[in-house]
Amino acid sequence: MKHHLNTLYVTSQEAYLSKDGECVCVQPKEGTKRKFPIHNLGSLVLFGQVSCSPFLLGHCAENGVAVSWLTENGRFLASMHGPVSGNVLLRREQYRKSDDPPFTSQLARSFTIGKIYNCRTVLRRTARERPDQRLDDACERLTHCLERLAAGVNIEIVRGLEGEAASVYFSVFDRLLTARGFSFTGRSRRPPTDATNCLLSFLYTLLVHDVRGALEAVGLDPAVGYLHRDRPGRPSLALDMMEEFRPYMADRLACTLINKGQVRAKGFRWQESGAVLMDDDTRKDVLVAWQARKKEEIEHQFLKERMPVGMLWHMQARLLAQHLRGDLDAYPPFVVR
Repeated sequence: MKHHLNTLYVTSQEAYLSKDGECVCVQPKEGTKRKFPIHNLGSLVLFGQVSCSPFLLGHCAENGVAVSWLTENGRFLASMHGPVSGNVLLRREQYRKSDDPPFTSQLARSFTIGKIYNCRTVLRRTARERPDQRLDDACERLTHCLERLAAGVNIEIVRGLEGEAASVYFSVFDRLLTARGFSFTGRSRRPPTDATNCLLSFLYTLLVHDVRGALEAVGLDPAVGYLHRDRPGRPSLALDMMEEFRPYMADRLACTLINKGQVRAKGFRWQESGAVLMDDDTRKDVLVAWQARKKEEIEHQFLKERMPVGMLWHMQARLLAQHLRGDLDAYPPFVVR
């Protein structure tokens, strides 16, 4: 089995990264230089004004370590990868299948079933701890969406049901939050207009980065998706697969961080434009929690194996590749019970 590798997040502004033997050397503008063995790293994620030596970038490419650049607030800018891995025949099959309407509908349906099932699980867990009629009603509506998906539908209906389920889920998301200072009246993205949306968007950015890396590791093209339409510069397949993990990985972590006071409202700042941004200390706290979450273990329901949470998207990427090659009759979405 593939080993879980760490992601090195660098948020210190004006830090400089260089190669030192087999290590990534991080020199902040002020403070102590630190070294990280490259064989322990799966990727580097650099926020804001962070520079790299060309020798380090070459060393990362040779060792299969992807490097991604984001703005200080977490908006994706660019990424660098080494030689494309995997079998070109797999990618050609991926492209052919993306032009097959019945196959596209079936695979998009699998991604959507995983998402809705996991959204319902998140709501049910809260309803068991704090009985709430609104949560019960939302769970029933999500169950109805799953039943309609099971009937077999075309891609446009799948997308419509995915949007309907998301609307139901986020209409009660505020019932999952118990800490003062955090509110949620609906999903806002560009820009996020409250602290909760800001936190969710940041976690979704981390998630899509990790899922994209898993897809590339098995040789799939993250830009060619099935549920999400192709668009220049958009990793549509990564967005497809991350749908299964949003509720379990990002949404639950956001609620935990808020409800346990690990992030506070004062860690976010409101701009005159209405956008909400996360301060440096809060961002670092979230990154530490994200890394810790990925090290926790869970049993994969389909494979019946225990593994670190951070391995889940690698396993799903492998299952998707097997399905595209015809080794699996259907793609089994990741679900939690």
